[in-house]
Amino acid sequence: MDKDKALVVFQDKKIRRIWYNSEWFYSVVDIVEVLTDSPTPRQYWGKVKDREFIALELSPIWVQLKLFAEDGKLRFTDCVNTKNAFRLIQSIPSKKAEPFKQWLAQLAQDRIEEIENPELAQNRVREYYELKGYSKDWIEKRLRGIAIRQELTDEWKDRGVTEDIDFAILTNEITKATFGMTVQEYKEFKGLKKKNQNLRDHMVDWELIFTMVGEKATTDIARSRDAKGFEENKSAAKRGGQIAHNTRRELEEETGNSVISKENFLGLTEKRKLEDKKKK
Repeated sequence: MDKDKALVVFQDKKIRRIWYNSEWFYSVVDIVEVLTDSPTPRQYWGKVKDREFIALELSPIWVQLKLFAEDGKLRFTDCVNTKNAFRLIQSIPSKKAEPFKQWLAQLAQDRIEEIENPELAQNRVREYYELKGYSKDWIEKRLRGIAIRQELTDEWKDRGVTEDIDFAILTNEITKATFGMTVQEYKEFKGLKKKNQNLRDHMVDWELIFTMVGEKATTDIARSRDAKGFEENKSAAKRGGQIAHNTRRELEEETGNSVISKENFLGLTEKRKLEDKKKK
């Protein structure tokens, strides 16, 4: 799961989540922090857990799943699905409980609608990028890249790659072969310092295009080789990235310009707001 998809925001507070068993599961600690504004939400949750569930010998409403921690590493975290999130809210006195319930219910409704009509999900992503100030041409490339990425990750799952860390390693193999840098090195090259900043949201057109080439090539190679498991898919990822690299180098030699750019879209939202004010 990409980090940008594994975060939702309630009243400027981020809540981590993960798609598991065909539904979203949310970080309990993050929900507790939102509801209580506690400086120590982990300890707060520990007390609620003991009082409301363990002491009463009730079945746990949470499961432990791996989410990205502040240090960028995947760690086991108590998580709840939407149904049990409502049970959790009932155990925590908070003025934010009712608006949080409404927000959570809307998330669930949006997901149901997207399953029934996948085009809605694409439209919501498009609106998100439009509000941030991206151009329509860039948005269309980004959306196409998301579709190609989803096709690739689905292929990996079907071929026995299931761990999040393995997804990250395979992605790094494609990125390094295509651009000569790992994802983290590329982010540093572009001046992206925050862990939650998505590299692809700061790629210029050609960078997005060659990212798509590498991932689409990897998907097709994995299929043609009938790659099984991590190692065989790693080999396919390296080859897919190399094909994108070769094409990139040909273009650069022909134009005399590097595809790789330090350009990013930091401050784009603020720039959009200023432009809107001027128009008024």
